[in-house]
Amino acid sequence: MAAGLGSRFGGLKQLAEVGPKGEAFLDFAIVDGLAAGIEEFLLIVRSEIQDQVRRHVEARHPGLDITLVCQDQAGPTRDKPWGTGHAVLAAAREISGPFLVCNADDYYGPSTYRALAASAAALLPNHASLAGFRLDQTLPESGDVSRGVCTLTGAEMSGLVETHGIGRRDDGTLTSTDPVSVLSEDTTISMNFWAFHPTLLLQLEEAFTRFLDQHGRDDEAEFLLPNIVSDLVRAGDLSVNSVPTREAWVGITHPADLEVARRRIAELRAG
Repeated sequence: MAAGLGSRFGGLKQLAEVGPKGEAFLDFAIVDGLAAGIEEFLLIVRSEIQDQVRRHVEARHPGLDITLVCQDQAGPTRDKPWGTGHAVLAAAREISGPFLVCNADDYYGPSTYRALAASAAALLPNHASLAGFRLDQTLPESGDVSRGVCTLTGAEMSGLVETHGIGRRDDGTLTSTDPVSVLSEDTTISMNFWAFHPTLLLQLEEAFTRFLDQHGRDDEAEFLLPNIVSDLVRAGDLSVNSVPTREAWVGITHPADLEVARRRIAELRAG
């Protein structure tokens, strides 16, 4: 998913050079996906960045056939993208089998792609998998963050709560401010990397119709994939299995995050 506006970053975050050889995050997704046996790649973009992204991919991955879909050409028109759930829905016509979904501006690590690809191959209808990161592997060097905190019964996800103000305090503990809680280092966190059976697409279509009925005139409302998945799990319409990974997640939100991300990725790719 590469259609985000990157308003806090102040530029085209999807193509920001974060790797030691000038790679963008999406280049690592392609390389690590290929190594995991992924056969087809699809980038969901906006019309105004489509040509830039295509040129980048063709230069970095010559000969690789990658489909680009413009999210803004699917569904009602507005300046702000409708959200990650709508992004997946925009690509529905190109999807015919089990598929992975990830952010084009996050680094997830090679073994995460291998584990989730293996899980996708065995998915049944109305089943999904989530890359379950350890909380301590997703924290910045300083400051508080928001994360999707998972509740698990065994390996099965029974709840997903967007949790804000997560940070390490002076005494070494990890706490959040909304909801207020104390969190353990190995709390399972969703970083929006999923494997889905194509039955999800019909569920997304039905949910988006309801969303538009309620929020279609709200320019800020977002149809977010984690929220939809959480709703489907609570309703008993989707079963989600957490696939654990010990990889370190790396991402950028603000321009100041870029140098830290470059250093971290250089360390991780050298290991």
